[in-house]
Amino acid sequence: MTAARSTPTTSTMPAWSRETYGPADGVRLAQLPIPVPRRGEVVLRVEATALNAGDVRLLLGDPLLVRPVFGLTRPKNPVRGMEVTGTVVELGPEAIGVEVGSRMVGELVGGGGLASHVAVPASRLVAVPPDVASDTAATLPVAGGTAWQALDLAGVGIRPAGTSPSDGAGRVLVIGASGGVGTFAVQLAALRGAEVWATCGERNARLVEHLGAVRTLDHRRTPLSTLPDGHFDAVIDIAGGLRLRDLQRLVVSGGTVVLAAGNGGHVLGPMPRILAAALRSIGSRRRIRPLLATPRAEVLAALLELAAEGRITPVIEREYAFDEARDALRHVEAGHTVGKVVVRGA
Repeated sequence: MTAARSTPTTSTMPAWSRETYGPADGVRLAQLPIPVPRRGEVVLRVEATALNAGDVRLLLGDPLLVRPVFGLTRPKNPVRGMEVTGTVVELGPEAIGVEVGSRMVGELVGGGGLASHVAVPASRLVAVPPDVASDTAATLPVAGGTAWQALDLAGVGIRPAGTSPSDGAGRVLVIGASGGVGTFAVQLAALRGAEVWATCGERNARLVEHLGAVRTLDHRRTPLSTLPDGHFDAVIDIAGGLRLRDLQRLVVSGGTVVLAAGNGGHVLGPMPRILAAALRSIGSRRRIRPLLATPRAEVLAALLELAAEGRITPVIEREYAFDEARDALRHVEAGHTVGKVVVRGA
């Protein structure tokens, strides 16, 4: 198959770049070469990029454990942004199932979304339904995909043999429910028939209840230690920071705690917590399972379908113009983002 493209206008593009690891203040608008697609890749003209806490961790090169993959002393890709919606403008050799002019969405491993153009493997992309806005689609690959996979890992929505759909999916606690992953986890768990409890700050309680939680808690004011043992069938921990023993006792025998938080120490990140979870799960009927979410096109397609039907709605706290992308990164870097932050295309 030969490569195809729309008519190019320039050989360079605007991109928000930082050549060294460090905070968002050091990100600069630069002119970089428009990428040339390799085998199996396409080039998108970016319409929207959604930002995540993971973008900030890669910006800082934190934890040090990831640097052998993403760059030892400086980032291999100086442009952040892992969730993008865009229009295909060029096909590389053997880019299957994609056409120039198609509107697509996908996850970029390592970043690249805060630019006017980006090269992406065609296999990572899913067509955006006509009635789904670009900003909505851009919020789904990482945040929505992580929430979906966390619930799958916890068995939420998978009923034991001999039960009926009316039995529901049990009681689920989502810890850290007001962020990007959390707002999707609450909605998806409710759609799967679970009775959803959630932790969040008091100012976000009404929002989280609107998304489907039957009860919200601020665990800084109402410690989870006040809840009875075995109160939940599953716990999805997105916030991190709570003791594993406190999480483990909250689930019933046969229940599961899923660790979806990627934070941790500066050197090893979440690895010590993951190892401790594995040790605590040995011989226990209350399992603690770390989540390593991966790009899955079939999950993204299902999320897009739910969004097109109006059954899930992303919470977009703020949208920024492309020229304000550094401010968007600063906002995410400051923490406490409610839902998602989206940067519009150049």
